[in-house]
Amino acid sequence: MSSFSVRALPALVLCLAAAASSARAAEPVFHNPLVRQRADPQVSLQPDGWYYFTATVPEYDRIEIRRARSLDDLGAAPAQTVWRKHATGAMGAHIWAPEMHRIDGKWYIYFTAGSAEHPWDIRLYALENASADPFTGQWVERGQVRTGWESFSLDATTFENRGQRYLVWTQTAPDGSKGTNIYIAKMDTPLSIKGPAVMLSKPEYAWEKVKFAVDEGPAVLVRHGRVFVTFSASATDENYCLGMTSAPDDADLLDPKSWTKLAQPVFRSSAKNGQWGPGHNAFTTTPDGKTDVLVYHARNYREIQGDSLHDPNRHTRAQVIHWRPDGMPDFGEPVADAPRPVVAR
Repeated sequence: MSSFSVRALPALVLCLAAAASSARAAEPVFHNPLVRQRADPQVSLQPDGWYYFTATVPEYDRIEIRRARSLDDLGAAPAQTVWRKHATGAMGAHIWAPEMHRIDGKWYIYFTAGSAEHPWDIRLYALENASADPFTGQWVERGQVRTGWESFSLDATTFENRGQRYLVWTQTAPDGSKGTNIYIAKMDTPLSIKGPAVMLSKPEYAWEKVKFAVDEGPAVLVRHGRVFVTFSASATDENYCLGMTSAPDDADLLDPKSWTKLAQPVFRSSAKNGQWGPGHNAFTTTPDGKTDVLVYHARNYREIQGDSLHDPNRHTRAQVIHWRPDGMPDFGEPVADAPRPVVAR
């Protein structure tokens, strides 16, 4: 190395540091929690410039949607109830994890529900709306989304890669073994899969089996030549956390050997920032599409009275995703609450 380059190195380091600092300073600031008492959040930025949002309500009895021009304004946006649980029979209890997707000119909401008489007979269901605006038109029940076998199933999401649409969801194995796993299958319509399902992940590490053996709540991000699938693990208290598996986007996504699962969580509770049980996330971007954003729920206290499923204070939050030089996402840790300042009148 020449003496000139040695002398220039500190200046180069300072320049790169300044550029990184400037980039981070330009990142969006979210006033977390974005939406209070809304768990399992799902957000999509549509071509019309609106962020469309849905999530589990603490009463587990209905599906709401809302929209805003910015993520930070979702909490103030009016919520519209588009469907309520049945009084009897299927779709009568535990209305969980709705996701709203625009596919082939129609809107679909995939959701989880038990029956009124047997609340833990959990299955996947779908609604459809042919209107261009999901706040108008009629939401029609399209029945159960069949996965190939009947067992406890929940948390469906969908994505498209290289012209093929896929369904990813959570279900107990067809052999009746305990624990919930993550599965993937090709879709031939927005309401049905074709071919056999393939397991992407099952609880195998200690952090996936705290109190319960659970992998659930998959979310998909296709970036930098890879398909990333995050999922939530363990009980829905402070132990809840995010794991991740990924595959090259040009690989056979139905080949289990295409996928590489990380042995450690990628996002977990932060005592320093007062955030507990972060999980069941979604992915979106800033309005210009240039910055990826993680949307998730977490509580701002650790101790829960009674069953964590009945605690209503899983709030929706958001923060920027950073990317490592190797193309892997760096989620960091859940950021501290930063409520919107109260403006004096």
